[in-house]
Amino acid sequence: MNIGQAASASGVSAKMIRYYESIGLIRPPDRTESNYRVYGEDEVHVLRFVKRARTLGFSVEETATLLGLWQDKSRASAEVKAVASNHIAALETKISELEGMVNTLRHLVHCCGGDSRPDCPILDDLAGFSGATKGR
Repeated sequence: MNIGQAASASGVSAKMIRYYESIGLIRPPDRTESNYRVYGEDEVHVLRFVKRARTLGFSVEETATLLGLWQDKSRASAEVKAVASNHIAALETKISELEGMVNTLRHLVHCCGGDSRPDCPILDDLAGFSGATKGR
């Protein structure tokens, strides 16, 4: 199949397929005499693997590691578990940071009068002014 068909079958855009090939995440497929890429079911399966890993938030580097482990039938599952566990920890940190942002913004929105006056605690916070040290 050509790159468009592989993109449809895998759910990975042709642009991303080319990108993954260019950075070495996936092997370039065979090419026809006229230099068109030719994909088979194995390549589509790899693309689906990459798409799923990326959908779960794994970085390109982590995805490369997981792809290598998936293709290595002699691997220890402990290696895979370690990659996934580290990713969980990173996600939990990010969730905590995002919750902090939401709480701060929720507080600022609550403090904002939302009226026709120019005073705005949201903008003051972004500018680095506390309620006691307003000024410009």
